[in-house]
Amino acid sequence: MRSKTSTWFETKVRYDKTMDDGREKKVTEVFVVDALSFTEAETKITEELSAYTSGETFIKAITRAPYSEVLFSDDSKDDKWYRVKLAFITLDERTDKEKRTLVTYLFQAANIDKARSYIKEFMGNSMSDYDVASISETQVLDIFEKE
Repeated sequence: MRSKTSTWFETKVRYDKTMDDGREKKVTEVFVVDALSFTEAETKITEELSAYTSGETFIKAITRAPYSEVLFSDDSKDDKWYRVKLAFITLDERTDKEKRTLVTYLFQAANIDKARSYIKEFMGNSMSDYDVASISETQVLDIFEKE
């Protein structure tokens, strides 16, 4: 499992996709892009999709993604992306109360059980106390990294 920390943007793109039966259909899909700005994200997604699409490509939305890190699987069967929120537990020394800090990750896995096992593997060497606050499948189709 490989991880990458960066500034991530989620892009919703509408384009003509050739379906399995050969006909063209307008679809809206979500892609995540590694970029420094909204402008760079728009340029990158347009360039990346130009090789796969014919016709007009329309960027419907670009938002800064909340992920602090994206974790890529080495297994070719892992074809889905899961948004994972981990709550890191620390002790506030002044008040003597537990403090929970939420951090969001994006994990690539085949299913939710495999995502859970990847979380354990990823956090296995950590000395931090944490709880898995949530795991949810996303609509992300692919991720485009900087080279």
